Amino acid sequence: MTYVIDLYREEIKVQKKFINLGLYIMLFPQLIAGPIVRYIDIEKEINNRKVDINLIDEGIKRFILGLGKKIFIANIMGTWADIVFNMPLEKINTPLAWLGIFGYTMQIFFDFSAYSDMAIGLGKIFGFHFLENFNYPYVSRNIQEFWRRWHISLSQWFKDYLYIPLGGNRKGEIRTYINLLTVFFLTGLWHGASWNFIFWGIFHGLFLIIERLGLKKFLEKIPKTLQHFYTMIIVIIGWVFFRSNSFIFALKYLKKLFVPNFIYMESFFVELETLKLFIVVCTIFFSTPIVPKLKNILLNNVFKSKFYYEIFRNFVYIVLFLLSVIFLAGSNFNPFIYFHF
Repeated sequence: MTYVIDLYREEIKVQKKFINLGLYIMLFPQLIAGPIVRYIDIEKEINNRKVDINLIDEGIKRFILGLGKKIFIANIMGTWADIVFNMPLEKINTPLAWLGIFGYTMQIFFDFSAYSDMAIGLGKIFGFHFLENFNYPYVSRNIQEFWRRWHISLSQWFKDYLYIPLGGNRKGEIRTYINLLTVFFLTGLWHGASWNFIFWGIFHGLFLIIERLGLKKFLEKIPKTLQHFYTMIIVIIGWVFFRSNSFIFALKYLKKLFVPNFIYMESFFVELETLKLFIVVCTIFFSTPIVPKLKNILLNNVFKSKFYYEIFRNFVYIVLFLLSVIFLAGSNFNPFIYFHF
């Protein structure tokens, strides 16, 4: 679609080589779930790209990072979510409900960002530079910022091929709100023909409208911690509908979250295993921009030499890859979440 539409808009030139157009259509690193790679993004690299050892090295490391995030964080967080969401509702207490949705909140981010990391890494190995698809979305302080950081390629796709052609924000406030609701209705429908997904999309669209009506200005006046808390509550409520098997189940699950209930507490403590608690720390660590800051600290204050830092970095990636292969060999098939959509 992007190739045909951009060609109609005269933003790209006709690809006269059938094999090159076929390469774009069948480019497997981004084929299933994203990042959504538009033809215009890689037009030059399809016709003329460079593959060198540094790019291959960078691509392999990015792939290993994604593999590790999938196996050691997303899959383990997913077990928490699956256990809780598959339990009878009457046995779910408030702490267990929060445990389950926390698990899913982290699972869906690390699962999908892991897939994007692996796709970007594979692309680099073959000489393609795919755009980033996530930028620490859970540090957002409003829903507008969240959608600038979450599944960036999808947001950009809907903006360029639906929101702006509908008129964007150029035809008055009422039309802008209608355009936003249309886009987010279709964003929900894109994930699946279910009322859960449709409500999830409209739910986010409504909060974008509310923020444009003045909530965003109010948020900017309160402490950043409260801004972040507001955003995560809205995101988590949305994920309840995204994960639930039915709309009615989602409503009942929300009641479990916000109406205190502490029956069956032993089931809550059973799930608090040491390994999973360690993974919780990792999720918080890797979902924030702490890692780039840690890299600078290691490079400037610990190793004080890029050569020794690179040795340490390569060692970490080798260990991560070996552990990932070991765990992968001993686990059941666990596909990426976005393969379902």
